[in-house]
Amino acid sequence: MSNQSTHQPDRQARSPWSLYNEKQAVVVGPPAAAIEATIRVPGSKSMTSRALLMAALAEGESELGGVLRSDDSYWCIEALRRLGVEVAQGGERAVVSGCGGKWPNRAGAIFLGASGILARFLPAVLAVSAGEWELAGSRRLSERPLAPLLAALTELGARFDYGQEERRLPFTLRANGLAGGRLELPGSVSSQFISGLLLAAPYAASPVTIGVAGEVVQRDYVGITLAMMASFGATPEVSPDGRTIVVPVGAYRAQSLRLEPDVSTCGYFWALAALTAGRVRIEGLDARRTSQPDAEVLQALQRMGCEVACGADFAEVRGASRLRGGFTLSMRRWSDQTLTMAALAVFADGPITLTGAAHIREHECDRIAAMCAELRKLGIRVDEREDGMTVYPGQPQPAPLDSHDDHRMAMALSLIGSRVPGITIADPGCVSKTCPDYWDRLAALGVDVRWID
Repeated sequence: MSNQSTHQPDRQARSPWSLYNEKQAVVVGPPAAAIEATIRVPGSKSMTSRALLMAALAEGESELGGVLRSDDSYWCIEALRRLGVEVAQGGERAVVSGCGGKWPNRAGAIFLGASGILARFLPAVLAVSAGEWELAGSRRLSERPLAPLLAALTELGARFDYGQEERRLPFTLRANGLAGGRLELPGSVSSQFISGLLLAAPYAASPVTIGVAGEVVQRDYVGITLAMMASFGATPEVSPDGRTIVVPVGAYRAQSLRLEPDVSTCGYFWALAALTAGRVRIEGLDARRTSQPDAEVLQALQRMGCEVACGADFAEVRGASRLRGGFTLSMRRWSDQTLTMAALAVFADGPITLTGAAHIREHECDRIAAMCAELRKLGIRVDEREDGMTVYPGQPQPAPLDSHDDHRMAMALSLIGSRVPGITIADPGCVSKTCPDYWDRLAALGVDVRWID
């Protein structure tokens, strides 16, 4: 089995919270009966990173509940500790002693793991205070785009020395605070560039105006940033069309917050209910009011014939005996569920076309090309397009599959195993980026999970 994966995992980027790094592959098979469960899902990855960084910049002590215990949050907490910020973390709770916008340690080396969100947020947050820091990350993180953010920070006064390729990791950041002024950022590559600047902007010497060129992919995540900034006491002004954001000079105030469950992770468990004609209720989430865009997966599941019920503290999916297909979905707002929908489409009664997700080619892997490749290994017809794919129903034939060192690939491919015996997925430890105990959770629900060491 040693040649099962053509993509070697970058285990250096895994945190000590990873649970399955020593496992070469996992074999997933259907449960003995339809899944019937009520569960809780770990906290939002997006909200965890934002809350930790704002709490670190704030003056005073913040207490955060529902903190996601994953690779990304580990590297974020480690970065803050290297900056001299005290973070007491245990389970899903973190207490952060803010530095008031002045990093106690003004020099050092910081490793970002494989965290794209940290690579887009931390350079801006670091630049608010004088210092010199060396930033590096995983092999894949060094390939991911950062140019719009680093160009904007350069305009605001930061200086970068690049170790290999310009405007990519690794680099040395030399900062002496941020000037204010107007900046233009593209919205088409990643909303995280906008969010990174927003997080730092209150600490600039004068107000920062961010002009957004073009349509923003995953605009809702900018909304999450703005809402969380408001909860920490910052009040950006947003134009009616959302293309201009003015951030006045200010500071964050320490807060006590409870973070929502990660809706992107919820999607895999709701999909299990759909695929097994079962029922999965997730507690602790009001899907009708959440700002996390992946809640749109519930509407897609309804369209496929599932029953969905939502309340103030739960969201439940009941699967159907037959899943409907024969339609097109724009994944632009909720692109993290593109791979989930591709896995579901295999078992629908008609093809499903997924569009508007060209930007996910720049994530942990080229997710469009990777998913098309793995589905074809199973004998499934799939038409690849620049911004998505069309998946045709079929009967998958078990084959060794590659996770491409991507948590969302591994979890989406596992869904196929809930209907087809013997689905083998290489490098199962990559799920630690979002849900480190994912395979244990599947086994607890009755899914057949076996290991290849």
